[in-house]
Amino acid sequence: MKKNIIIHKAESRGNADYGWLKTSYTFSFANYFNQERINFGALRVLNDDIISGGMGFDTHPHRNMEIISIPLKGEIRHKDNMSNEAEVIKSGDIQVMSAGTGITHSEFNNKKEEDLKLLQIWVFPNKKNVAPRYDQTTLKEEDRKNKFQQIVSPNKEDEGVWIHQNAWFHLGIFETDSETTYSLKDKKNGLYIFVISGKVQIENQILNQRDGMGITDFETADFKFLENNSEVLLMEVPMDFE
Repeated sequence: MKKNIIIHKAESRGNADYGWLKTSYTFSFANYFNQERINFGALRVLNDDIISGGMGFDTHPHRNMEIISIPLKGEIRHKDNMSNEAEVIKSGDIQVMSAGTGITHSEFNNKKEEDLKLLQIWVFPNKKNVAPRYDQTTLKEEDRKNKFQQIVSPNKEDEGVWIHQNAWFHLGIFETDSETTYSLKDKKNGLYIFVISGKVQIENQILNQRDGMGITDFETADFKFLENNSEVLLMEVPMDFE
């Protein structure tokens, strides 16, 4: 089986600067459009946001999308129309919303004096018009030292949060010269890799901080970490979906 690989270097992403928000788009979003970067299978959005102190997104709607937020530094203050008032999501937490039939929410930097850094990820669901849902969980960073820790899955009973899609996300933080292999949960899926920090060799490709890489037509992928505290996000998603 020949693996198909696409590389998205950090500097090739779309960028926007709204003053209070500086962001980089891996896939087409807002005013950034790239016909070759609409999505990777069911993975529709991967936004790398920096939000100034006290600033954020006013109340806005979503529908029929699974939305995952991963704060990398700082705190998100969340409010929605499902009676979740002033929820705070901190670095180390994972937040998920199933927008389903429709949800409105706002998100702000909970701290006035420092930037909030977070990843905003959207995944197409495998069920439309479900009842809207909000959830968050706190995971232990030590459980991802030199291994991949599951943070998202399709299963309510599994570690992390769950979504309406046959998708699995993992985070890992690795020491220099650590090696590991990732095996697909579902052989029909693909894997999108995002390097949060550090330097990683994957299938003889070198990725640096904020680089992305998609792999399809494979069952296992080999990783070697070339810098200490290299942090990587894995997103296994269906490539064919309705």
